[in-house]
Amino acid sequence: MILEALGSALLGLALAWATAHRLPHRLPARNLVLSTGSAGAVIGSFVTHMALGAGHAPATIAGAVAVSAALLSLLIRPDRGRMRRRSATA
Repeated sequence: MILEALGSALLGLALAWATAHRLPHRLPARNLVLSTGSAGAVIGSFVTHMALGAGHAPATIAGAVAVSAALLSLLIRPDRGRMRRRSATA
């Protein structure tokens, strides 16, 4: 389980780095993004491992990446150029 946690943390960190590199204008501080990605992956790995049990390493890693991606998606802010105020009648 230690190797699964370490591997998932590295995958979460890589996913967070790629997200921060691709969308820097729509995310908060890079430190927050990187820590959220890796922590989300470790938590996702733990939850998936507890749900499936031992011996399901690929599924555990997939669950870790899914939780990390879900948490990173919560950090994305709307694009300011596309938001326009409209009246209630429009």
